[in-house]
Formats: sequence, structure tokens, C-alpha cells
Amino acid sequence: MAASAAAAGSVCGAAGELLRHTPRVNPTYAYRRPPELDGRGDTYPVAVVGAGPVGLVAAIDLAQRGVPVVVLDDDCTVSVGSRAICYAKRTLEILDRLGCGEPVVRKGVQWNVGRVFFRDAPAYQFDLLPEPGHRRPAFVNLQQYHFEECLVERALAAGVDLRWHSRVAGIAPSAASVGVEVDTPEGRYALRAQWVVAADGARSPVRRMLGLEAPGQVFHDRFLIADIRMHSDFPTERWFWFDPPFHPGQSVLLHRQADDVWRVDFQLGWDADPEEEKKPERIAPRLRAMLGPHARFDLEWASVYTFQCRRMERFRHGRVLFAGDAAHVVSPFGARGANSGIQDVDNLGWKLALVVQGKAPERLLDSYDAERVPAADENIRHSTRATDFITPKSAVSRTFRDAVLELAKRHAFARKLVNSGRLSLPAVLSSSLCTPDAPGEFTADRDAPVPGACALDAPVRGPRGEWLLDHLGPGFTLLAFDAIDAADVERLAAARVPCEVVRVGTPDVERHPMLVDVAGLAARRYGARPGTCYLFRPDQHVCARWRRFDAAAVEAAIARATCTA
Repeated sequence: MAASAAAAGSVCGAAGELLRHTPRVNPTYAYRRPPELDGRGDTYPVAVVGAGPVGLVAAIDLAQRGVPVVVLDDDCTVSVGSRAICYAKRTLEILDRLGCGEPVVRKGVQWNVGRVFFRDAPAYQFDLLPEPGHRRPAFVNLQQYHFEECLVERALAAGVDLRWHSRVAGIAPSAASVGVEVDTPEGRYALRAQWVVAADGARSPVRRMLGLEAPGQVFHDRFLIADIRMHSDFPTERWFWFDPPFHPGQSVLLHRQADDVWRVDFQLGWDADPEEEKKPERIAPRLRAMLGPHARFDLEWASVYTFQCRRMERFRHGRVLFAGDAAHVVSPFGARGANSGIQDVDNLGWKLALVVQGKAPERLLDSYDAERVPAADENIRHSTRATDFITPKSAVSRTFRDAVLELAKRHAFARKLVNSGRLSLPAVLSSSLCTPDAPGEFTADRDAPVPGACALDAPVRGPRGEWLLDHLGPGFTLLAFDAIDAADVERLAAARVPCEVVRVGTPDVERHPMLVDVAGLAARRYGARPGTCYLFRPDQHVCARWRRFDAAAVEAAIARATCTA
């Protein structure tokens, strides 16, 4: 499909001009008087600061695990503008576990295919999920405000104490708890929590109050984000242009979102004036050049941002744990911000619940640092490399980039060098919580998930649903591709940190209860043969795997993963 301005305009089937600037009006949530203002209230097990995607997911996860949690947010509504829009397959699977995946997928726009254009012609296209047999697509596009609305609804249903118009004004950690000063429309009160999860964004007030820093790099370039509402025949794909004729010398990204809203990112250069570039009269000519002179659209929201890659040295500071943008910031190309933040609290939730419930020692929380700091570094590396490719810093770099894009039109090897943002994938966690494979046991199955990798889904037939991930969790789960004695099943279920056994087989094996591997994909994806067992942590990452069942080995692996050995 042609990438020229005229072709883009005809694809839109468009006619006209910027009709009007119509900012979206968000729903507001009511402030409720907290009991502390009346001299009541107790020590909360966990307080979460920030009701964005990361803070809300943390609260929902803890509430589902039976941990009372209070969320403090200084606003009374959801995000302004689309902001984070691309939610990866792994994030959707986490949301399924939390009971809110379906509304996000139903409201959002699903996509697997991306296209890259160079100047006025296609360079190549890619499919992020070419194999069938997955419940969720590679990505769902959904404006952050819609995403947060789904999470707020789920949090309230889960019993989370959501406190709006509650600004954290002070924080004082001690050896046994954390004191939090909270400003409200009716005055200030003191709240005490055993643990605090700081998910209060890139400018984190909690981080600043504790005198902590998030050093890193700011890239000298600016990008304009514009949310426009228009009817269009564009396919539901990710389109990225390098040096297009309608925006020469720069790059442009196009994404479809829900409700006929389209997200366009224009590279502007470092000398652009952010305040000027956000004005509708500056945005409209850029959009007309891209979409054609007769395009009709409404401008809903616009912002100008710079690329940054920063992270805190450590994410755990005593009883205060940082997550999401409060802990690490990456450039937006690649959809690594919200996705990595949600994976942070997916990693943290089960550990914090076990510590609060007295089933694991506090040192288990050190593994949050050990696992998520390297994951943040991996995201920063990918984000930095994408930024360097998208915005070459020298004539030599630009010549190399342009040569790669020309070669990518005809040669597959060059496509691996093109970097329009390596799209988010879950990190493989490498820490002392994982039990290494026995030598030689899985060397022939290199595509099977290793210890530390997240679980792979597959279609099954079973009592909890038609997908394998529906049958994992909320605690430790042993997936066994063979029969296990009832006595061993009961032994694992009765442990201090219990483990559920889930058996999987094929339709011709008449053993019950078990999951039926209806297409054989579960066995194939896990490199399984009779006797193979996988132990999954509560966050659905592989904890250990064996070629034959051994109850003592399973117990030892759980003890290792919970620091109770």
C-alpha cells in the first residue's frame, strides 16, 4: 500500500478540514471522607500511591489475594489524553488473571501486523503473532483513559479502598511501618501502612520526598502526539514512516484506537517550541499533509514530549517499593512503559501478599529488585537503540539507517536491523528464585519456556475455561503431563505455601480430572512428553521444570522461590 500523502489521504476516504478542537470530558469520582479525619482507622497492610494503570493493577492483585489495600490519588478522574495505548499480549494475560482482561479487549482495537515505510514506499511488514492457538492478540490499542476506567471498576468490585483528592504530602518510613501524611479537601490526616507501593509516575513525589533519584539520559528530540477523531478505512495495523514526503526528514507513527480515535506521533526535532506545536492551527496542516487536503477530523488532545530513559538504582527502599514510571522511564516507541510497569506489580503482588500474610520472610521482596531492575535495563537498552535508529545523531548514522531501509524492501536480513521500536516482550527473569534445569533434560526443546520465562497459553478443555492460563494460579501450580498419585496431590495442597496440581493430556487418554490438550499445542509449546512437569509461580512465570515428578523436588523449588528454604 502506497505511503505517499495522496495515497494516505485516499485510504482515509476523507474530505474536508479540521472541524473543531473537542477535548474529551472524563468521568469524575467522588471524594469520600476518610475515617482517619474522625480519629478512626487502623494500620493498613498496603497503601498504593497513584491510581494510574500500575497502581490500580497492584491494588487489584493484592485485593484478590486477600490483602486489604488503600489507594491514594491526588486527582478525581482518569488520564487526560490517550497517553499509553498499546497493551501487549502478556499484559492482557495478567489482566485476565485479575478479572478485567475481557472488557479491555472488547473495548480496544486488536492488531498483530505492523508496516514500515521509507519515504514514499513500503519497506516491509511483520506479523507479531503468526501462529494460531492464542487467546489474546499481540497487542490491543486502547486509550489510557478507557483502560483506567476498566481498572477502576474492577478495583471497586474487588473491595479496594480508592481515595480520590488525596495528595500524599509526607512520608516517613520506619523499621515496622510507613507513616503517610495525606492532604484532602477537608484537611490533612495521618495514615499508617505496613508497606507502601509508590506508583505515582515519572515525577514521583514519593521518590522526591525520600530524596531519591532516577538518573539517566534525555534525548535531544521532541515528538508531537495528536489524538484525532475521524472515520477511516485504514487497516488495524501499526504504521511507521521514515522520512515520508508529507513530513520530510522526520518520522511518523499511526495507530488506531477505540471510538474512531487515531493516534499520530510526529517527530519535530529538538528546536521545536512545545507550546506552539500543541496549538490546533499548527497541528492541522501537518495532518492535512499526511491524510490529504480533504481530510475531515476532530482534534481531541495533543501533547509534546521528549525521549527519556531513566531508572532508580534500586526499586525497594525498606518498606517503600517503587513501580512503573516512578521506578523507570523509557521512550514510548516500543510500548514498554505501561506494559513493563504492569509486569513490575505482577512480579511484586504475590511476594508482598506472602510477606503480609506471614508465609514468607521480608527478604523475598529483595527479589523484586533482583528481577525487575534487569528487566528495566533490558527495556532501556531496546528503547535507546530504537531512539538512535529513529533519530540519527550524525550524517554517517543517517546514511547507515537509510541504506538499511532500502535493503529491507528486498532482503530479509536487513529487516532485522530496522528499529522503529522493538515492541514489548515479557522479560525472562533470572534470579535465585528459579530452580535450574537438571543437566541435559531440556536441551532438545530450545523453544520451551525456561525457568524465569512466563507461561505460554494454549487451547485446552477443562473445568475453568478453554485456555491453559485460566488453570494457573492464584498460587503455585504444577502442570503435569502425566498422572500423579492422589496422596502426592494432597501433600502439595496441604503445604504451608500450597501448590495445586493440574494434569494435562490428550483426548485419547481417559483420565479425570484433567485438562484435554485439544490441539496438542500445550505439549508442543512446553516440549512435553509423558512425565514432564512445570512448576509455575503465582505470577505465571516458570519456577522449575522436570522430566519426571518428584514431590520433594517440587517442595524444595517452592521453598527456594519463597525464601523459606
